[in-house]
Amino acid sequence: MALIICVAYLIGSIPFALLMARRWSAADLRLVGSGNLGAANVMRTSGVTAGLLVAALDMAKGAASVWLAERFTTNTVAPAAAGLAAIVGHIYPVWLRFRGGKGVATACGVFSVLTPLAVPPALAIFVAAAWLTKYISLGSVLASLLLPPLAYVTGSTRPAVAAAGAAAALIIFRHRSNVARLRARTERRIGARG
Repeated sequence: MALIICVAYLIGSIPFALLMARRWSAADLRLVGSGNLGAANVMRTSGVTAGLLVAALDMAKGAASVWLAERFTTNTVAPAAAGLAAIVGHIYPVWLRFRGGKGVATACGVFSVLTPLAVPPALAIFVAAAWLTKYISLGSVLASLLLPPLAYVTGSTRPAVAAAGAAAALIIFRHRSNVARLRARTERRIGARG
């Protein structure tokens, strides 16, 4: 199981946001926009197409990590552990001095496999909050907060619910500066540049 977790971490740490932003705009994503290595910053700095592609790739690496654990181990905890490792890899990538994204898209991919019944309502919460308020960060925080109870009530396994709780805590921790800006009413809205 340790090997699978290491592989999942390495998959999660592939910096698709940085690579795609360089392809689209030749900019170092860490030095523009919010400085975050995630799909929202790619969308802000390189356009909608690039942002959506990064979101899809980040989701795919999360899903792939869980799939590998399900395919190559019989340990019932391994898929949840691998999924969490992929999220940690995205947030703290070894290749980039442990400075990565915030883990939302990767977590969506992970829990689409681990807790498939919980993800659609969590995604609906994300979309509704982001659409109504124009704050992607608020949608991310609300969806992350509600994913563990949704996973529980939809009958997900104990390891999956625990992983959802750990992922939510990590994602909310990574959004602490966004939460501070939301409270100060200085957070960037969807469509804002710079």
